[in-house]
This record gives sequence, structure tokens and C-alpha cells, in this order.
Amino acid sequence: MSGMLDGFLPSAPRGIYDAAMSFGETIFLFLLALVVFGPKKLPEIGRQIGKLMAEFKRASNEFRSQVESEISQLEVKENRAVKPDWSKALQDRLMVPTKPPEGVVAIGSAEPPEAGKAHDV
Repeated sequence: MSGMLDGFLPSAPRGIYDAAMSFGETIFLFLLALVVFGPKKLPEIGRQIGKLMAEFKRASNEFRSQVESEISQLEVKENRAVKPDWSKALQDRLMVPTKPPEGVVAIGSAEPPEAGKAHDV
């Protein structure tokens, strides 16, 4: 039976229909809707379909923005939990000498050695 319908069916693989409708298919659907619903009801049905599509688009955009904001909040919380406070870690490891090593003069604490004296090394 598929041999008889080969000229009438689209050439897309069976089970997969992700291509856009052609102009002929669109005209056919419009004429079918015109016959089924009549010329008086068709504009009203079109408006209702347009409103439903706009509402669906708005709801899906709102849902997407909520999901993205939740994901970004979770990423911020993860980054705070993973990254340690480096300033505290550095302060804990920072070793400040209590007195300068022998033979070194601390800045501003003593006068420089005189020129002729020998230094203890």
C-alpha cells in the first residue's frame, strides 16, 4: 500500500517529522479549518489560539528564568563552600619574626653601624 501513496506522502523518514510545514500543507490545513468551522468562527478561533500560544510562551520563559536563577544561586553557594577564606589561612601561616636575626639592623630601630667597626658574623 505504501507504493500507492509514495507521491502523496512527505519523503521524511517514518516516525520523524521535525521539518517545517510546506506552503501547500499550510493552505490545505487552512481550507480544512475553513470548511469545518466556517468563515464566522475561524477568526475567533485564530485569536484564541494566538492568545494561548502567547500565554504558553510567557509561562515557559518565566519557568526558564526561575530555573536559571535557582541554578545560579546554587552555584554561588557551592563556590562559597568550596573556596576557603584565603585571608584567614594566610594570617594563620604568616610568621612574623619577633626580633631581627643577629647582625641585621631592623629598620628604624637602631642606627647603622659605624664605618670602621667590625661586625660580628
